Amino acid sequence: MFCKNCGKEIEDGKELCDACQAAENNTTTAEPEIATQVYSSADTNTNANENATTTTTVNTNTTSTSNSTSNTQKSKIAAGLFGIFLGSFGVHNFYLGYTGKAVAQLLITLLTCGFGSFISAVWGLIEGILILAGSIDKDAQGNPLKD
Repeated sequence: MFCKNCGKEIEDGKELCDACQAAENNTTTAEPEIATQVYSSADTNTNANENATTTTTVNTNTTSTSNSTSNTQKSKIAAGLFGIFLGSFGVHNFYLGYTGKAVAQLLITLLTCGFGSFISAVWGLIEGILILAGSIDKDAQGNPLKD
């Protein structure tokens, strides 16, 4: 019998190998995983004139689970400095994934031919300071910012 996740040979009566069972017990959410199972059997005929035949069946199962946080963390210092120095263009919000706010800041600056950039610049300055102070500590996907 074979493990349904990784395809390793296991004892009869089990669905998962020890490694997959431990991983399944330790994690509730995981990255999407593609498991391939290979079953092979060789039937050899006793007649010397007939050739041995091998049958291989490959099943591909796709398991997808949702993962609320990703492993990549954005830098708090980079986001704060983007906000302070390039806040009128919304660069810090683009960096953190808040594209709606970023587009609003960019449009205020561009559509007013730079005359409204003061509004966006103050907005970016305040957000940059809040990011560096720790009041804004997560990106748009909910991942914490690293120092």
